[in-house]
Amino acid sequence: MIWTPHTTVAAIIEQDGRFLMVEEEAGDDTPVFNQPAGHLEEAESLLQAVVRETREETAWGFTPQTLVGVYRWRVGPAGATYLRFCFHGSCHDHRPHQPLDTGILGTAWLTRKELAAMPERLRSPLVLSCIDDYLAGQRYPMTLIRDID
Repeated sequence: MIWTPHTTVAAIIEQDGRFLMVEEEAGDDTPVFNQPAGHLEEAESLLQAVVRETREETAWGFTPQTLVGVYRWRVGPAGATYLRFCFHGSCHDHRPHQPLDTGILGTAWLTRKELAAMPERLRSPLVLSCIDDYLAGQRYPMTLIRDID
């Protein structure tokens, strides 16, 4: 059996101390908050994936500007492993009438303090880890990401 991690991308978009978050279904009755994020699809670059996921989940266009970090999260000793590439950038071209992706309930602009006050409503520990690294000034140039076909 071949083991592979789930490769995901996420977008950090901040305006006036608030972060664009997605409220989504998580399998039980309590919706959770996450950055606009999702899985890398076959033949898609990491940058294409984060732009696509942000548009699908928020109806905002996204321009990645820096890489905040790469995160490995293993869900429990026998659970799945996620490899997340988190990008910071700006949003533009909002399409408020665009339907959002399946499972997305809506979007909200929330502060770090508001998110930290509801840990049970965060999709994963990656949510605050990415925000904290961004707030600490962690930024890497986009030239670290290279596609070789």
